[in-house]
Amino acid sequence: MIDVKNLFKFLNQNGIKFFSGVPDSILKNINWHLEKKSKKQHIIVANEGSAIASCIGYFLSTGKLSCAYMQNSGLGNAINPLISVAHKKVYSIPIFLMIGWRGSPGVKDEPQHLAKGSITLKLLKLLNIKYCVLNNENDFINLKKLINFSKKNNSTVACLFKKNILTSKNKFRQNNYVKSDIQRETFIKILLENISSKTNLISTTGYTSRELYQIRSKYNLRKGSDFYVVGGMGHSSMIALGVSLYKNTTVICLDGDGSMIMHLGSITNIGHFAKNNYKHILLNNFSHESVGGQKTGSENLNFQELAKGAGYKKYFYLNKQKEISKIIKKFLVSKGPCLLEVVIKPGTTKKLLRPRSLVKIKNKFMSE
Repeated sequence: MIDVKNLFKFLNQNGIKFFSGVPDSILKNINWHLEKKSKKQHIIVANEGSAIASCIGYFLSTGKLSCAYMQNSGLGNAINPLISVAHKKVYSIPIFLMIGWRGSPGVKDEPQHLAKGSITLKLLKLLNIKYCVLNNENDFINLKKLINFSKKNNSTVACLFKKNILTSKNKFRQNNYVKSDIQRETFIKILLENISSKTNLISTTGYTSRELYQIRSKYNLRKGSDFYVVGGMGHSSMIALGVSLYKNTTVICLDGDGSMIMHLGSITNIGHFAKNNYKHILLNNFSHESVGGQKTGSENLNFQELAKGAGYKKYFYLNKQKEISKIIKKFLVSKGPCLLEVVIKPGTTKKLLRPRSLVKIKNKFMSE
């Protein structure tokens, strides 16, 4: 086990004082510790490529090594700036990666994590990134060697953490931005009660897909068909666009604030290319709830103006439970692309089910 307080003491002693990344469930104790850092020392970014970019900027300004943290699934977003900017053969800029290793060998996990987990070390080797796996504080010896190598050779290095390795006495502090009495489950249930049988729903990663999956079973709500975007955070809206362009049915994207922000540029494509059948729902709780509740930064964004500027035809706002049915009905009959922002309270049903038999789910979605 590794106490994150001791980990950060070690990193500070070795000159690593700037951190940038995307929250992850394995690294949540690290994220909670970083809440105490100033804005100059810690940035929660929209995507992992931006974490790498900010670390590059930090080095250009200070000449010092910094840390980008992420789940191993985020390596895909990070590869471009790592190779095309920071790489030894380009600008030779050192970066220290902290990676939450989902789907590591021998650990029970979901299909999307097992797929990425099985190739994570191979990918690091292919990228010529030296790494170590930290299992306890005795491994700090190996970590020190790795950090020294990064500084000496201006190279990217990585340390990986498996599930339940990191511990902390810090308690999570829920954000206080939410002004709503709407629970995610309540909204999704009422939405399902109002859609037609030919509606296609594409739901984002995290609790949204899991709650949609569970609500279907719990309340026997069978109208419409679902595609659960269990991985690939930030891409649900473009998957929905691809579906909507070749179907005449209503296509609804159930998005989250962290997911939408991760690839925010997608709304320009939606505004330009989407047909009348495209409906975009943003479930906004201002946090990366499923990986620890860290801030997404959505409290600083005006989604109405963003949607308008991107070319969406209409925008709706909802933060009161008593208005859910009325707003949903107006939203569903409006010509798309349109955006409904639903401010929801953090919190979810305990022991949520996870979508299973994903290939069967895909085949069912395609056949309806």
